[in-house]
Amino acid sequence: MKFGLFVPQGWRMDLVGIEPEMHWGVMAGLARRVDANEDWTSIWVYDHFHTVPVPSEDATHEAWTLMAALAAVTGRVRLGQMCSCMSYRNPALLAKVAATVDVISEGRVEMGIGAGWYEHEWRAYGYGFPSAGERLARLREGVEIFRQMWTTGEATYAGEHYKVDGARCWPRPLQGTSYPGSRANGIPMWIAGGGERKTLRIAAEYADYTNFDGTPEVFAAKSAILRRHCDDIGRDVSQIVRTADYNVFVGSTERGVEERIGQLADRLHGAGVPEKVVDRQVAEARRGPLVGTPEMIVEKLRELEKLGMTYAICYFPEAAYDTTGIALFEREVIPELVDRREHGHLWHLGRR
Repeated sequence: MKFGLFVPQGWRMDLVGIEPEMHWGVMAGLARRVDANEDWTSIWVYDHFHTVPVPSEDATHEAWTLMAALAAVTGRVRLGQMCSCMSYRNPALLAKVAATVDVISEGRVEMGIGAGWYEHEWRAYGYGFPSAGERLARLREGVEIFRQMWTTGEATYAGEHYKVDGARCWPRPLQGTSYPGSRANGIPMWIAGGGERKTLRIAAEYADYTNFDGTPEVFAAKSAILRRHCDDIGRDVSQIVRTADYNVFVGSTERGVEERIGQLADRLHGAGVPEKVVDRQVAEARRGPLVGTPEMIVEKLRELEKLGMTYAICYFPEAAYDTTGIALFEREVIPELVDRREHGHLWHLGRR
């Protein structure tokens, strides 16, 4: 199994109480920590503009600006976003941005992409809020433009939502040119979302990785649907790495786990989040698969691995304030499961 870690960027109110001039130091410090531990494969940010669980005046740092900055302060770890919203940026421009960050990072970019869902920020930024069908149609058209630009250096495409005519992408990403990358896409493509008719169909056609609900029952069901889409188009489903995101609350004892969940509640209360919303967040936290002692989490991950979940992207809500949970996870969870063998897009792990 491979492991990635979300860097706190504010979106989930995970920088509350830290002065803005300290934000980058916190983020960069955690990135360097992960970079120094080869059991972590990747670091991740979210592509959002307004905080959750409620929009507020607390910080939310922009994803692709952070991608470039994180590329410059790390040298080994992979860099991804879970996930970029196709409609927030023209896809030809986003393909160019990603290619530039791939050069800055010396070939370490993972391209997470999805249709988008956070209506409040869509409307606030003037994007409207198209129907799910239109958002998914934009996703399909955009990933085709990505593929053309990254693999040929140029895209010409006339779709219903996006039209490009000789959009150039030079230099192309290092992945697929100077360094190994996705055979089909250059930069590895993560199609995020579990929509059964359209999103998973797009994933079957274009994805190197999928990312959908990581609870065992739902993960198994979505995996079966992905397999059927792959069968329909004649693709081997084993070519797609299936991943999931997890909120991690780990403690040496169950009391320690409850203390971490309580810290989340305290921080949300301190940020002015309404009581009912805090109660809902706490209830959701307790239901997560990766909540418990290291032994409990290892057992759950082994169950998920048997279902085909081979890459866990982990979010520690307290990471900006307290890294003891991360340290415990590094000591007692990852070594039980991590696959240290080099494979596929992880070519860089052997570079020194």
